[in-house]
Amino acid sequence: MPCRPAACRLALVCAALAPSIAAPRAFAQAEVADLSEDVRGLSQRVGELSLRLEQLEHENAQLRAKVAALDRGADSVTSAQLNAAVADLNASMKSSVASSRSEILQIVADQMEKLAKQTNAALDSIARAGATVQARPAAEAGPSAAGDARPREGVSYTVQKGDTIGLIAKKTGARAQDIIDANKLADPSRIQAGQVLLVPGGR
Repeated sequence: MPCRPAACRLALVCAALAPSIAAPRAFAQAEVADLSEDVRGLSQRVGELSLRLEQLEHENAQLRAKVAALDRGADSVTSAQLNAAVADLNASMKSSVASSRSEILQIVADQMEKLAKQTNAALDSIARAGATVQARPAAEAGPSAAGDARPREGVSYTVQKGDTIGLIAKKTGARAQDIIDANKLADPSRIQAGQVLLVPGGR
């Protein structure tokens, strides 16, 4: 049976838009894989720090045993000297534990910040893909529509720290996809502070 015109147009639109929707999802999956690798590295570091703490505790136990043996043997070392040695070891242990704890907390904070940025970038990419699907008319869904309709005029915008394409579009009143097309951005989530972008129709 011949395909109805409306059904054929819908099928063509879906086929043309499928790559633009799948790309952000693939990007988000790759970022999640990278984060999983970072978390595994962090877990290994925590294990190493735990092993070091156990070693320090073992050394402390050995020193206490030596102190007890010296007390029993009436060694010439004074009680004050032994107490000072124990105090020094305890201080060293506390310093090592505090340093390790601070290092772990810093690593966790860095990983959380990185995760937040990557999540926001992935969500922004998915949102842009969804907005493009809703806003693009069926007549523009052909293979050459994006290249033919690419805006070539607009205002210049210098990327600020924390900016995303979606945020720039909101600030300037432009469309995110127009900014991506005008600047030929292969990966819109990797813009950098100080970069100058052409914003078609921006103000």
